[in-house]
Amino acid sequence: MIRSMTAYASAEAVTPAGALTCELRTVNHRYLELSPRLPEELRGFESALRERIAAKLSRGKVDVTVRRGESRSESLQVDNVMVGRLSELARDLETRFPSMRIEFTELLRFPGVLQHAEMDQDAQQAALMSVLDRALDVLTATREREGAKLGEILRERLDAIERIVADVRGWMPEIRTALRARLESRLADLKQPVEPGRLEQELVMQVTRSDVDEELDRLSTHITETRRVLGLKEPVGRRLDFLMQEFNREANTLGSKSVDARSTNAAVELKVLIEQMREQVQNIE
Repeated sequence: MIRSMTAYASAEAVTPAGALTCELRTVNHRYLELSPRLPEELRGFESALRERIAAKLSRGKVDVTVRRGESRSESLQVDNVMVGRLSELARDLETRFPSMRIEFTELLRFPGVLQHAEMDQDAQQAALMSVLDRALDVLTATREREGAKLGEILRERLDAIERIVADVRGWMPEIRTALRARLESRLADLKQPVEPGRLEQELVMQVTRSDVDEELDRLSTHITETRRVLGLKEPVGRRLDFLMQEFNREANTLGSKSVDARSTNAAVELKVLIEQMREQVQNIE
């Protein structure tokens, strides 16, 4: 399954401690690099979060942002012991300072009176993993949709490369014939008599140096292998990156052996197509 490494996803859940939001942003990277940003009260679950992401993603730079919204009113509780002490203190002060008035809202502002009801640690982790899983599912679906588009682009380039390979194969007999004619013309221009068999020796040397059958065969093999890899269900980015290097090596050799303008142009076109593929492969997981 081809999956892009560039995607964005988010998910939100409502918990007793408030709304929990998870955002995931991924871009291409040689390896899996995680950058989590969690609220202080959830930092203890970072290791579990990393493991959960690594189980679903194999490559890419992943920015993970988890936010917790304002707590709901039902998640607040009053410290009755603290309120009782403050009430006693207020009554004592009222007898000493009759004109003093203490508002109820001022009591709530006193440190320790209002407390957030803390969730159980297991419940917090379960809530975090749940919203993370939902975000990961959306992210994976997005990466797969983008990956399908990248696969179409790569297959189109492979078809174009295959056509060029077929064209060069078809030209080779004509190129060899033209090579022999040029060699005969050069030898005929020599003032000195040519040794018997000299033409055949020179022709064999020239044909050997310009023979690209092996390069064309390897290009065909790489085309077949790339198509096979594109159909695999596992991450294929690294394999494709290696194949692009092999494609480029054969295209360079084809260009260096060229003795005909058509094959030279074909080698250039091959390198353009391979570079276009390489750029797309850099974004595949």
